Amino acid sequence: MNKTTVLILVFLFGILIVPQVSYAQVDFNKRPDDDLGNVEDEFQEHFFEALKQKGIENYDRAVEELQKCLNLDSKNPVIYFELGKNYNKLKNFGAAEENLKEAISMQPDNAWFLDELYDVYFQQDDIKNALKTIKQLVKYHPDYKEDLAALYVREGKYKLALELLDELDAEYGLSESRDGMRNDIYSITGNADDRIDNLEQRIANNPNNEDNHLKLIYRYSQTGDRKNAYKAAKHLLKVKPDSRFVHLALYKFYLQDNKVDKAISSVKTVLTSPEINADAKAKVLKDFVAFVARNPEYQTDLIDITSLVDGDKDAQTHSDLGQYYLKAGDKAKALLNFKEALKQSPKDFKLIKDVLLLQLDVKDYNAVITDSERALELYPAQPILYLVNAVANNNLKAPKKAIESLEMGLDFLIDNPKMEADFYSELSIAYKALNNISKSEAFAKKAKDLKAQ
Repeated sequence: MNKTTVLILVFLFGILIVPQVSYAQVDFNKRPDDDLGNVEDEFQEHFFEALKQKGIENYDRAVEELQKCLNLDSKNPVIYFELGKNYNKLKNFGAAEENLKEAISMQPDNAWFLDELYDVYFQQDDIKNALKTIKQLVKYHPDYKEDLAALYVREGKYKLALELLDELDAEYGLSESRDGMRNDIYSITGNADDRIDNLEQRIANNPNNEDNHLKLIYRYSQTGDRKNAYKAAKHLLKVKPDSRFVHLALYKFYLQDNKVDKAISSVKTVLTSPEINADAKAKVLKDFVAFVARNPEYQTDLIDITSLVDGDKDAQTHSDLGQYYLKAGDKAKALLNFKEALKQSPKDFKLIKDVLLLQLDVKDYNAVITDSERALELYPAQPILYLVNAVANNNLKAPKKAIESLEMGLDFLIDNPKMEADFYSELSIAYKALNNISKSEAFAKKAKDLKAQ
C-alpha cells in the first residue's frame, strides 16, 4: 500500500494506520497469514471504481460498486453517503434519503451528509423536511441561514424570514441577494409600510448611502405618496449635493410644480452624467419632449438639451423626437430623427413606413424608390411598400414601373378599401401617362366607388 493510498483511506474512512516498529527480519514476499490485505485491496478497487463511474455520470454502475463495498464494510458512513449522492443523481429519492440518514446516524454533525440530504428534500419540494434538515445545518454553518430564510418565504413564514434577514444584515452587512428576498416578501405581503420603515432605518444608520435614499424615493413614488417622495429627494440632495441620480426623480417633481428652470437643469444633469445608463436618459428625454409638445415656448431649451446627447440617443428617443417635430410641422427635423432611429433599428417596420411617407411628403422620390425596394426584401408581403414605390415612380415619370409595383402589391391587399382605392388611383395616373385612357378611367371609377363606400 503506497503513501498516497494510505492518506486517501485515512481521510475517507478514518482508518488509522500505525507503523509497526520491529527489529526482527521481515520477509516482504511472504503472503499474510490473514486475508485483511486482500479485503483492503478489494475494498479500494470497488470504491475507486465507484468514484470513477460517478465522475463519468454512470450512476447505476457506481451504485453497484458501492454495494460491493458495503458487503465488505457496512460500518463506514462514507459508503452510505456516496450511495445517497448517486441515488440522488438517479432521482431515486427514497433510496437516497435512506442511505444519507444511515450516514448521518453514524456522524450526526457531518455537514456534507446533511447538505446532501437537504438537496434530496429540496428537489422533491419537501419543504417540511428541508426545513428540518437545514435547521441542523445552521448549527454547524451559519451560512445556511440565508437558505433557511428562503425556505421560510416558500412556507409563507415571512416574519421568521425577515427576522433571519435582519440578523444576517446586522452580522455581515447588506447584500443584494438578501435585499432581493426582503423585497419579494414585502411585495407578496403588500406591506409597503414595513419596506419604507426598513429603508428609513437604514438611512438613519448610514445617511451617506445614496442607494438607500434612491430606494426610498422610488418606494414612496410607487405607493403614490408624492409628498414624501419629493421630500426624500430633496433630503438626498441636501445630504449629497453632487448626486446625479437624484435628478432622475427631481426633474419630474420640478415639472409638476412648474419649476421649469430647475427641471431643465435636472434634465441636463441626467443627460450629461456618464454614470446614468442610456435607458434612463431616454426616458427623461422622452418626458421632456412630451412636456415641450404641451408647452412649445420651451422649444429652444429642447434643442439645447438634445444637442447635449446627439451621439447618445437611442432609436426610441430619435423616434419620439421625430414625432414631436412632425407635430410641430418641422418635417425636415422629423425625417432626420426618423432616419437616425432607423439606422439603429433597421428592421422596425413602423420606422420604415414613417421614413417613406415623410420622404414622399418632402418629394424625395429617388430616396423612396431606393428605400422601399430595400424594405421589400425584408417585408415582401406589405402592400404599403408597393404603393409608395408606385407613387414615387409615377412622380418620376416611370408609369410602367409604377404599374408593375401596383399589380404585385394588390395581390397582398386584404380587406383595406381605403388603401385599395389609393392603388386604383395610382393605376389610373400610370395608365393615363401611357395614354391608355380607357384603363385610366376604369381604375379612376373603381377608386371613386371604393371611396364612396
